[in-house]
Amino acid sequence: MSRTLIKGGTVVTASETVRCDVLIEGEKVVALLGGDAPEPTVDRVIDATDRLIFPGSVDAHTHMEIPFGAATSKDTFETGTQAAAWGGTTTIIDFPIQMKGESLMGSFEDTMAKAAGSSAIDFGFHQIVGDVNEQSLADLDLVLEEGVTSYKLFTAYPGVYYSTDAEVAKVMQWASGNGSTILMHAENGSAIDLLREQAVARGDTAPYAHAATRPAALEGEAAHRVILLAEMTGAPVYIVHISAKQVVAEIAAARARGTNAFGETCPQYLYLELAMLDQGFEGAKYVCSPPLRDPAEGHQAALWQGLSNGALQVIATDHCPFDFEGQKTLGRDDFTQIPNGLPVVEHRFPLMLHAALAEQRFSLNRMVEISAAAPAKMFGLYPQKGTIAVGCDADIAIVDPAATSVISAETHHMNVDYSCFEGMELTGKVETVFSRGQLIVSDDRFVGSKSHGRYLRRGLNQLLF
Repeated sequence: MSRTLIKGGTVVTASETVRCDVLIEGEKVVALLGGDAPEPTVDRVIDATDRLIFPGSVDAHTHMEIPFGAATSKDTFETGTQAAAWGGTTTIIDFPIQMKGESLMGSFEDTMAKAAGSSAIDFGFHQIVGDVNEQSLADLDLVLEEGVTSYKLFTAYPGVYYSTDAEVAKVMQWASGNGSTILMHAENGSAIDLLREQAVARGDTAPYAHAATRPAALEGEAAHRVILLAEMTGAPVYIVHISAKQVVAEIAAARARGTNAFGETCPQYLYLELAMLDQGFEGAKYVCSPPLRDPAEGHQAALWQGLSNGALQVIATDHCPFDFEGQKTLGRDDFTQIPNGLPVVEHRFPLMLHAALAEQRFSLNRMVEISAAAPAKMFGLYPQKGTIAVGCDADIAIVDPAATSVISAETHHMNVDYSCFEGMELTGKVETVFSRGQLIVSDDRFVGSKSHGRYLRRGLNQLLF
């Protein structure tokens, strides 16, 4: 069994920052050694002098190979997990998608077949419940036995993924009996569809109309509604990809009442803005749902504050990349045909590093909490994932805090032809990445294996009141 010593660096977890060496044996961290400890016999030494040593990051929301209308997201599990690794992410949680009229268990098996043997890093699943019926409710028990402890429903996309309030409540009732967490895409889909139809009818078909027809109030309304359903049923609820200040307020109020309500936001809602859609068809590059918001209305400020003060618990990506040419351009004459989604998985952890190091929006410890420890706890993976401690998986990202880099489609590793963060300069650079003790990124090269990633059977939410 190989032994690696990461020497001379500073370990940063959610709870502490300490100068020590990290000893890896096989797939695990087996010791954290102080400066006066004798150097152990090892097969490899990594010099981490003047470097920060972080737990491998956990992205709790990705969409590899997802169909959206006439397009399929460009990153496969192979390309997407390698891109994640370049950015210091060593665990993803993706989504099998049950479509209307299809088998829920079949969607789990199909997605497992895509991911197994093709993932460079470890992966788990949330199950999307797109058709609530007696068979799919029975299948939920089977998927739960496979280690899936979180289930996603939509108040958006009528006719595709949408569930009625009664259907949401029915799945929440099931979850309340076994401790599973319900993920919600919270937008009022029926009202949005009305606004979309009216926009197209009056000839308002440019990408900007995508955002104009999905106002923040409809995100806040849906969040309020699903939180009340969660309170009624007793199920934990986790609202995904939050863009609006109204949702932050709803979650904060619910948590003050003692409700197990949680929230995630994404880098695109922190660093990008509504005006980016208002540049002709180039704005299609920034079409995602919920849409980007106007910072003048206070949305970004509320999201940053929520991440800092604990109203929001997790930073994820909703990574769902579509090429501009050939995919986003499907909606050149009609914004409703633009595939919704952005390429983010490679840059989430580096962007949060930049937020802590250069912008000082929160401490490095809080950065680890929202990007690694909290998602691991939320979805039953802690302390196997999300920290550096004796006995945990040796998932590690070594960072040069003084180095800078510039985001560009020319240099990123995601399988997509543009970057929504093009030209942004970041402070802090991921140099070396380990996944379960295997070196996977080193010296500006991917040196891992496309089949290294292992499926993660997850426990229950560890952040419940």
